Amino acid sequence: MTLKQRIALLTQLGEYLLSGDELLKAFMTRTQYNNAWLTVENCEKSAKAIGKYFLQQAPLEEWAKAYNVEENTLSKKVGIVMAGNIPLVGFHDLLAIFLTGHQSIIKLSDKDRFLIPQLIKKMGEWNEASKPYFEIVERLTGFDAVIATGSNNSARYFEQYFGKYPNIIRKNRNAIAILDGTESIADLYALGNDVFEYYGLGCRNVSKIYVPRDFNFDPLLEAFHEYNSIVLNNKYKNNFDYNYAMLILNKVPYKANGCIILTENEAITSRIASLHYEFYDKADNLVVEINRRTEEIQCVVAKMELPNIQTIPFGKAQRPQLTDYADGVDTMEFLINL
Repeated sequence: MTLKQRIALLTQLGEYLLSGDELLKAFMTRTQYNNAWLTVENCEKSAKAIGKYFLQQAPLEEWAKAYNVEENTLSKKVGIVMAGNIPLVGFHDLLAIFLTGHQSIIKLSDKDRFLIPQLIKKMGEWNEASKPYFEIVERLTGFDAVIATGSNNSARYFEQYFGKYPNIIRKNRNAIAILDGTESIADLYALGNDVFEYYGLGCRNVSKIYVPRDFNFDPLLEAFHEYNSIVLNNKYKNNFDYNYAMLILNKVPYKANGCIILTENEAITSRIASLHYEFYDKADNLVVEINRRTEEIQCVVAKMELPNIQTIPFGKAQRPQLTDYADGVDTMEFLINL
């Protein structure tokens, strides 16, 4: 397939994801049945975000042009070990590999094993020439390079197994948010989206906030309470109740509002249904802290400006663009240079 044909097919896929197709929704229902974290609502949200932000003709053409993507066809076999923490989380890697003309050898996550195959199948129906670009396997073999996403523990295994190949190996990361106390209720409500969307399971979800020492938590807890319907998910509610009980038993100070628990903690990653906070005195200290812990942080959500720190507006953490690469590693550059 030519680059033009690949972009046309991806654009068609974007239209499909935005169409509300009933068969696709059936696969979303099956996904929820298999994994209660991946609800139909969240599957639809992820599909629409991909269709709107990734699979539009003009941005795809600009993306390819920026990397001087050539008409290479099936030049390399790239293995993908996909995560399953949120719906379709591995799609960006799949997209980049296809756009650059390589073949994907895909190891699906058991947590999200229905949607990606359906999208690949649809592309094959629209253009049979796309079929050789995708292979779904139980075990990766015969690859030239690997992109693997998992936990810090699985990353050690990935590094041992895939270390001799060109690779991108991703570990645990989360987003952080920085508040200065001047945020409006609308700002705090938008921040709630960064915290609660996909039940907080995404690497771009805010798991920790930095606040001034005189910060008033009441408006934040009130704004976050607007998301209290999240506890209707039994898995989320069970995590909330367990964390709540453990804090009480261990006599750990906390702040809660019925749908999330805030504790003072230096760790970036927090438990499900929990949010860490840490006080700061000066913005300069924050810059040092962020730079020191850059390998733990996926992105920074803030209204205030910080020197040499790229920030995202409140409510936009889970709206990445094509060039927002996971872990700050340029996937396209990696693929172009294989």
